[in-house]
This record gives sequence, structure tokens and C-alpha cells, in this order.
Amino acid sequence: MKKIILLSVFLVALSGCFEENKKEDNKIEVIDPGSLKINYYSNKSVKSLIIPPDLTKPNYEKSFRISEYSDVKQDFVSFDNNEEKPEKVKIIQNKEDIKIEKSGKRRWLVVNKDADYLWEMSRDFLKKEGFSIKNSNKKIGIMETEYLENYPEVPDQNIGIIRSMLRKALAQRYALPIVDKYRIRIEPIENNVSEIHLSLSSMQEVVTNSGNDNENTIWQVREKDVALETEMLYRLMLFLGGDEAKSKERIVNAKEKKITLVSQGEGINGFGKLTFNLSLIETWDNLAWALDQLNIDIYDKDLKERAIYINIARTSDQGFFTWIFGDDAVRKNFQIMLQPKDNSTTDVFFNDVSEENEDETKEFSKEFFMSIAKQF
Repeated sequence: MKKIILLSVFLVALSGCFEENKKEDNKIEVIDPGSLKINYYSNKSVKSLIIPPDLTKPNYEKSFRISEYSDVKQDFVSFDNNEEKPEKVKIIQNKEDIKIEKSGKRRWLVVNKDADYLWEMSRDFLKKEGFSIKNSNKKIGIMETEYLENYPEVPDQNIGIIRSMLRKALAQRYALPIVDKYRIRIEPIENNVSEIHLSLSSMQEVVTNSGNDNENTIWQVREKDVALETEMLYRLMLFLGGDEAKSKERIVNAKEKKITLVSQGEGINGFGKLTFNLSLIETWDNLAWALDQLNIDIYDKDLKERAIYINIARTSDQGFFTWIFGDDAVRKNFQIMLQPKDNSTTDVFFNDVSEENEDETKEFSKEFFMSIAKQF
């Protein structure tokens, strides 16, 4: 009997170590794309999570707005129903047409294809992985999936023999679920060349008041799994026609671009302000990525006006009511404006489009900009 008790204690302790190490592993940048097995259960999609709340209805449009700073002569890539649709059976023929760029924590694809084609292919990729599209806004080039339960499996050789045996011994059904969703953002950068940014958001069910009569489970935001996000980016490369060996090599050996430095200050009328050590276009790119990471609802953007429009609930408006019903009812529209100081420095300002300019909004703008700065 004592042996059984000791063995149980050992297994519990070892299981705890495994969970802690697993959390630490999420912070380590993956260097072996293709080794992570992902099992998404398409019959276990989660559509009723209260946190984070549902996004508002997308603004369906038929075009991407293209930067005035690119070499493209027209202002829009058309999605008119009368125009010829891209051939879904066609793949990238030249393996050099898909490249990887890297800056700090993020990687993204640069593809020698127009945004129209990549929009269709990206949507097909997400569906192939078992996801349904929740929000799709062609004007701003963003699509987002529903949540799906996943069970990522790291190869045995990557976690050691003991942990591997323990994982097989413990019943999978006792693990609390994790659900993931993905956002793909497509940015036309010049004629027939586009960037594809893929970002992961995860939620995990956790136990509250463990051991008490009121023990329960709630959903909470889970720290980003860098390995999983990179694996999905690798799969997207292959789906677009990338060569397996070259895609792995490019992800692992992606060259670091200029390191992004962000400082926080006070802007106009007491609102928050950020200063990037980047040009206007580079700041736009990095800011859009940070908003992806924070899962912010972007309902419009215009590079010509150097503005991004977001829909979000202020911290002061969140409470018991929003915990039950979601924060859609208290969301407000705000504007983020970019203003270049010179060729290598850009300021970012927060504006209240309602022009109410409340103290709560000013305080929230500083908190919100601080969360953006922490992404770099």
C-alpha cells in the first residue's frame, strides 16, 4: 500500500514538473518545424466563450486598400463578384516565391502573389485544418477563425523517455481543454507581392477554488505557444506550394530585421502616445502585428490617412455585467494615428472618435499603449 501511495505522489509531482516545463517550453522559439503534431477536433468547436468576447460583425467589403507608398498604380485590389476568381487548384510554381522575414518574436511570409489569390488560399488553408471562419473583412485583409479544441503532441524524443512514458500512462481525458483560434492578415506591399501574417490566440479551462465546495472551472487567456504558431505558419507555407526542406530552413534561419524599440509618453490632450524607432511603414507593420497579438478588433484602417480604427471595451467599463454577457454592449470606437517625426522615428497617438475625451478614456489609452509596448 505504501508503495502505491509513494508511486502516486511521484507521478503527481512528475506531472507537475512536466506542466511547468511545458509552460517554459512555450517561451522557447521552435527550431524544428514539422515535428509538432497537432490534433484539432473539428467536432469540438467552441463558440460560446465569454472571455475573450465575440467580435462585432465584420464590415464586408470587396477590396483591400493599398498603400500610397507602394508602386501599385491602382488604389484597390478588387474582389468584385463579376471578376474572375483565382484558381484554387493552382499552387506556387517557383519555390523562391515564398520567403520568411523575422523581427523579434514574429515571423511572416512574403509571397510573390497578389492579395486576391492569397485571400482565397488562406481561407482554404484554415478550412483544411478544420476551422470555420468566424469573421472575414476583405477591406482590411483580416480573417479570423472560431475556437477549436486542440491536443498538440510533442515528439517523444523532444521531451525525454520518462516524460514520454508518463504522458502515455496518464489518461488524456483528465486534462482540461485548450482551445485555439487563428487570425490571418494579408498586406499588399507592392505590385503582385503580399505579406501574410498568422497569429495564434488560445484559451484554457482552469480550476477555481480547488478542493472547496464551490470548485468550478473558468476559461482564461493562455500564454502564446510560439512552437504551435510557428508550426502553423510552416504548414501554411507548404499549403501555398513551398518546398518542405527549404521552408524548414527558411523558418529556422530567418534573418533578424531591425530590432523594434518602443517608448511611451503623453500625447495630445492627455491621451497615450508611443514612439517607434522605425519609419512610418515599418511602424504600421509592427503596430498591426501587436494588435494581432492582443486580439484587438480592427474594423477599419487607412494607410493614406495613417489611421487604424479599433473597437474595444475600456477597463473601467468591464465588470460583472460584461463577465456574464460579454463586453459588446460597452465597446467603443477609437482611432490610432501614426505621424512620422523623421525617416526613422514615428509617433503613434490615441484618439477618441466620439470626442467625449473622458478621463477614463485617457487612462485607458495609456494602459492600452503599455500593453502594445510590452509586445516588443
